[in-house]
Amino acid sequence: MAGRRFAPGHVGELTRIVPFEMVDAVLADTGTVESRVRLLPSRVVVYLLLAAALFADLGYGQVWSRMISGLDGLRIGFPCASALAGARRRIGVAPLRALFDLVRGPAAGVATAGVYWHGRLVTAVDGTSMCCPESIANLAVFRRGGGNHGGTGYPMLRMLALVACGTRTIIDATFGTDRVGETRYAHDLLAVLRAGMIVLVDRNFAVAAWITAVADTGADMLIRVKSNRKLPVVGRLRDGSYLSMIGPVRVRVITAQITITTSAGSRSEAYRLITTILDPGIPAARIVELYHERWEIETAFLEMKSTILGGRVLRARTPQGIEQEMYSLLIAYQALRIAIVDAGLAHRDLDPDRGSFTVALNAAREQLVLAAGVIADTVIDLVGKIGSSVLDHLMPTRRTRTNPRVVKRAISKFVASATKRRHRGPSRTAMISINILTTAGT
Repeated sequence: MAGRRFAPGHVGELTRIVPFEMVDAVLADTGTVESRVRLLPSRVVVYLLLAAALFADLGYGQVWSRMISGLDGLRIGFPCASALAGARRRIGVAPLRALFDLVRGPAAGVATAGVYWHGRLVTAVDGTSMCCPESIANLAVFRRGGGNHGGTGYPMLRMLALVACGTRTIIDATFGTDRVGETRYAHDLLAVLRAGMIVLVDRNFAVAAWITAVADTGADMLIRVKSNRKLPVVGRLRDGSYLSMIGPVRVRVITAQITITTSAGSRSEAYRLITTILDPGIPAARIVELYHERWEIETAFLEMKSTILGGRVLRARTPQGIEQEMYSLLIAYQALRIAIVDAGLAHRDLDPDRGSFTVALNAAREQLVLAAGVIADTVIDLVGKIGSSVLDHLMPTRRTRTNPRVVKRAISKFVASATKRRHRGPSRTAMISINILTTAGT
């Protein structure tokens, strides 16, 4: 544990993933080290922000209580609310942004199960929204959400992320006002794309300019497009797919009829996908199966917004505070995901998505309150208490499952969704068949 003034600066066992040296380095690089040691040194404030991301339901004063509760025998002061607020303003956003740049990434090697596909790191890009407190400062940047029933009560922030599907770790993220669309934010993620990646995206990103920009990075892509989109035929493959052009980019077009069969019956839907995987040795059906991995990014957003935040509104009442809070949330999420991946490194066949994020979060909270595992022993144990908890409570191997979709009805969508949640029976195990359709093209 660090010296007395610095002792509260920790996040329990997650401090091994975001160590003192890393935090001190970003503070020095961003010029935010305190000029004199005070009750709240800059390093301690950074860890306070990370701890607050783990305890989203608590105020900063209560978070501080948990950070010092395990520091037996040390006389630790208790800063007032204004001191905590002033300290957060003092360090600003820069060190949190720099810290996120150090921890982001896929957090897995080539041998990690479920991470690579035909030698390519499987990733996905998508966007999500979060609610901000309704203040004059926030409303100047963020808008309330729209809708047919009065819209949202809170201004909305938009975030776009590039996630490694196999580990659900964040490779990069960008966020800001919802006045900017997802496809515009998507250009901010191009810098981290490279050869050896394949990017999965939905129909919203099937824009020629973005497809061209991704192709220029060397990364491959797999995108769903509208079934009626006209794509000229420039060549055909034996499996029923064909080659076409979108701007200067040659793509492979796959149209598939996907049928889901359960004990309640069958349901079919046509999907049209485009990809830069042109190798005829990779069957079209395997590419269609890969597209299902795109949903891993939705699970990552769920873990941030529901498991960590519990559906709550962000805390900060200024855009600068929102930015600081968002980077803290991303760092805390990434640290938990790294802990889960580290736990499975000794088990080559263990898919990281069998590790429970909820178990990891609760174990991390317990270790923070105990101020335990902050500094590793002489023998480095990558698993630790968090990893051990994850390995002791592995989720079963995922089965293909489905739930009935709520049909359209003349009532509020919210009421329909709530009814679905209350009355939906157990999900049904599904059999999925993929039939590649030969398309005439144009």
